[in-house]
Amino acid sequence: MPNTKSAGDITEAVVLAEFLRAGFPVCVPFGDNRRYDLVVEAGGRFLRVQCKTASLTSDRCGGKGCIRFKARSGVHESRPYWGQADLFAAYSPDTRQVYVLPVDEVPGTDVWLRLTPTRNNNQYGIRLAEDHTLEAWAAAGLGVVPVGAPYLPSAGCTPRSMP
Repeated sequence: MPNTKSAGDITEAVVLAEFLRAGFPVCVPFGDNRRYDLVVEAGGRFLRVQCKTASLTSDRCGGKGCIRFKARSGVHESRPYWGQADLFAAYSPDTRQVYVLPVDEVPGTDVWLRLTPTRNNNQYGIRLAEDHTLEAWAAAGLGVVPVGAPYLPSAGCTPRSMP
């Protein structure tokens, strides 16, 4: 398993490639001092994307398996991303999928996505992973992302396109 910096770099590269593959222009901010990793143009808007590496776990899912990622940063002082990024794009090396969720719709701690429905079909407080794939997000029409005023990237944003 790569160290956390390498895992983050891999996640960011996979997320960038998957957004491009899905037909979205992607900008990469210059430097590492932003609370977001990428900017994606979708539905006529620029959306700030924080990339996260998701891990497979059976905790809290009745042993059936969940995808989990941290919706905050920092080791000693955790800070959520509310108001500083628009989307989380979490890559799971276990499922080889990218999951997209609006930052303002998740708690400031951990995000859990179930890989299978509950046995009693309870849907209250449950997020199914299949409902949050990049493909599902793109098919939803993009206009449903609750973000503030349109974000305009700084001069440090370098557009990338697929050959």
